Amino acid sequence: MMNDRPLRVIISGGGTAGHIYPAVAVADALRAELGEQGVEILFVGARGKMEMERVPKAGYRIEGLPVAGLQRSRLFSKENLQLPVKVWRSVRQARQVVRTFQPDVVVGFGGYASAPVLWAAQRMGIPTVIQEQNSYAGLTNRLLSKRARVICVAYEGMERFFPKDKIVMTGNPLWGNFSTVAHPSDEMRREAAEYFGFDLSNTARRTLLVVGGSLGTRTLNECMLRWMDELAARDDVQVIWQNGKYYDEQIAATLKQREGGLPKNVWRGAFVERMDLAYALADVVVARAGACTVSELELVGRAVIFVPSPNVAEDHQTKNAQALVRHEAAIMVRDDEAVQRVIPEALLLLGDDLRRREMVAHIRELGRSGAAHDVVLQVMKTAQRYGKK
Repeated sequence: MMNDRPLRVIISGGGTAGHIYPAVAVADALRAELGEQGVEILFVGARGKMEMERVPKAGYRIEGLPVAGLQRSRLFSKENLQLPVKVWRSVRQARQVVRTFQPDVVVGFGGYASAPVLWAAQRMGIPTVIQEQNSYAGLTNRLLSKRARVICVAYEGMERFFPKDKIVMTGNPLWGNFSTVAHPSDEMRREAAEYFGFDLSNTARRTLLVVGGSLGTRTLNECMLRWMDELAARDDVQVIWQNGKYYDEQIAATLKQREGGLPKNVWRGAFVERMDLAYALADVVVARAGACTVSELELVGRAVIFVPSPNVAEDHQTKNAQALVRHEAAIMVRDDEAVQRVIPEALLLLGDDLRRREMVAHIRELGRSGAAHDVVLQVMKTAQRYGKK
């Protein structure tokens, strides 16, 4: 509460699940700390992006800006040429949103969607907090950090990017309860098997989880299609495969042409809504190395093969993965080698109980729980110290 009125908070960030879910986790933690009547929360995202659907489903109001990111692979595309106009419009609209809502504090979770709002808030004298998920800070957060009051981080050594006196180690906020997934009960595993249509009677069967992010990953989908016959022939392996919404129709059409279609030991979907159940079954995970995926795996403790995306700013996913590889907590395979190497390596790891146990022990040592609560404490302190009285 601020002077017997609700604390008003704008939360901004989006584009991918890696920016959205930490933001929702912090919003939920704010409500848990202050109660429904003790805080008013407004999300601000990018029009047409997944936050405009996901955030309302989580129970929060959201405003959309016409902002867009730079298309690095097509520098002279129509979208990039229109970018200055979109940025100008977004900044104007962001100022209006901030002026109307009158927040006590604005929290940014990175990505181009957060830039106009934090920029506007900082120039209007409203305190801002930044949450950086990656081990290599994104450009937006680096630029905005100079006027931010607090910068919450998940990795050591972030003074390379941010003023040291503003950094607070919190870890990455995660949306959902992963504590029960680290050591799932037999009941939870039965629920998971039923959810994905698997038979738990074969106790020797191991589970491979292939997850390419909320939007999908062409490379990991190509891995699955390349090795589908070999996976179908394995009675000791079952697979949970999230192929992403961008590739869902294409994958479905490809599998229709395959003799036998989708193998019985493979579950496929555009998006895994119950990620807790997927982790409960998984013995080995193949994934991109986005910050939230890394943080989830550190908490749930699973053997993982990372295939960092080559299409991200400053190659930050490779740096995220390398931070775990250095601790013998993960395996990393380059994107251009993945189709030939990933599934064979995953099958070897599924058959090596000792190595899996060692990797699980190492990755759990890196996990940090309670991050959402820690970020909330920084948000509340910032509002009380620097906000309007």
